[in-house]
Amino acid sequence: EQVVRAFTDFSDRRLQVWRRTLAPEKYEVRELGDTWAVVREGSGGTKIWVVLRYEWQEPGTIRWTLVDSDHCTGGRGEVVVRPLERGGSRVDALIDHTGPRGPRGRIILLMQRLVGPVVFPRLWRSALDSLPG
Repeated sequence: EQVVRAFTDFSDRRLQVWRRTLAPEKYEVRELGDTWAVVREGSGGTKIWVVLRYEWQEPGTIRWTLVDSDHCTGGRGEVVVRPLERGGSRVDALIDHTGPRGPRGRIILLMQRLVGPVVFPRLWRSALDSLPG
């Protein structure tokens, strides 16, 4: 529950949990419902941003679709959280952004495909491991 909450909490707490990957100046909640949100997000130190529509109707599963971006025209993602018998959670993620916008977009998507599978899990584990309790 704590991990799912970290992915679906769109209050100011999100900026604390994801402080290593989410720049406050790029963060904007545009719409928010009980099981969905439309949010603008981006990392610090880069000019990359995305607008994503998150949905979490199914327990333990968070999905998103790309609404807008400065570097690609389409995309989706999914995070599935499963409890482990010994405690803690297993988090499986799929990120598939497509349709690069120009040469810059091609480079960004290539870098995401090359380093993302190594960097994203480390950053996410660091954020989730720092959750209290």
